[in-house]
Amino acid sequence: MKKGKIAVNVFGWILGLVWLIPFMGVFMTAIRPMDELLNGWWNLSSFHPNLRNFAQAWNHPTAPLSRGIPNSLIVAIFATIFPILIATMAGYYLARYTFPLKKLAYITVVITLALPSQMVAIPLYEMLLKLNLLDSYVGLILLHTAWGTPWITFFMRNFYTTLPPEIEEAARIDGAGDFRIFYKIVFPLSLPAIASAAALQFTWVWSSFFFELITIYTPEKLLATQRIPLMRGVYHVDWGILSAAAVMVMMVPIAVYLLLQKYYVRGMIGWSMK
Repeated sequence: MKKGKIAVNVFGWILGLVWLIPFMGVFMTAIRPMDELLNGWWNLSSFHPNLRNFAQAWNHPTAPLSRGIPNSLIVAIFATIFPILIATMAGYYLARYTFPLKKLAYITVVITLALPSQMVAIPLYEMLLKLNLLDSYVGLILLHTAWGTPWITFFMRNFYTTLPPEIEEAARIDGAGDFRIFYKIVFPLSLPAIASAAALQFTWVWSSFFFELITIYTPEKLLATQRIPLMRGVYHVDWGILSAAAVMVMMVPIAVYLLLQKYYVRGMIGWSMK
C-alpha cells in the first residue's frame, strides 16, 4: 500500500515538473539578456539576471502593459460580477423550482457549454455592430457575460442540489418569501461556490484573446493579451520582452488562484450531481 502511494506521489511530482519546464523557459528568457540565451535558457555558464525586459514590456513604445493590464482588469472584474449575479439566481431556480419546459431549458444550458466561440464569431460581430457596441468595453463585457452565464448556471445548479432544502422550507413556514430566502439564507451558504466560479470566470476572461480580437480595435483600449503580439518587431523579435510581458500577464490569474486556491480546486473538480 505504501509503495503504491509513493509511486503515485513520484508520478505526480514528475508530471508537475514536466508542466513546469515550459514556464521555467519563459521565466529564464524574461530575466536574462539575449546573448546568454543563444546556447539555451538552461545553460547557466553565464547568468546575470535583471528586470530590464520587464521594464521595457511595461513601458513599451507601441503596446505598453501599463495601459493593457488596467484595461483587462476593468473587463475581467465586471465580466465576472455580472454573470455570477445572473447565474446564481438562474441556477437556484433550476435546482429548486418546477416549471414548463424545465428539462429543455436545462438541456439548452448544457448544449451551450459545448459551443465553440469561433462558430458564432460572425453573428456576434454583426450583432455588436448593429447595437453600436463594437470597440467598446460595454460590448465586450456583455459578450463575456453572455458566454459565462450558462456554465456558471450549470455549476451553481449542481451546487444547489447538494444543499438540504429543509432550511428553506423552515424559513418559508415562518413567512419568508422566495426572494428573502435566497438572499438571506441560500446566498450566504453559496459563497464558497460563488468564490470558485468567480476564480474560474475571472481566469477565463483575463486570458481570453479571441473575443477581444474581434471587438476591440482602438490602440488605447487594447487589453493585455492583445498587446503582447504587438511587441514583436518587424525585422527582429525580442523574446526577452515577449517573455517578460507573458510572465506579467500570468501573474494576475496566479495571484487570484493563490487567493482562492481551495475554491479554485473545488471548481475544477466540480460539485456532485443529482
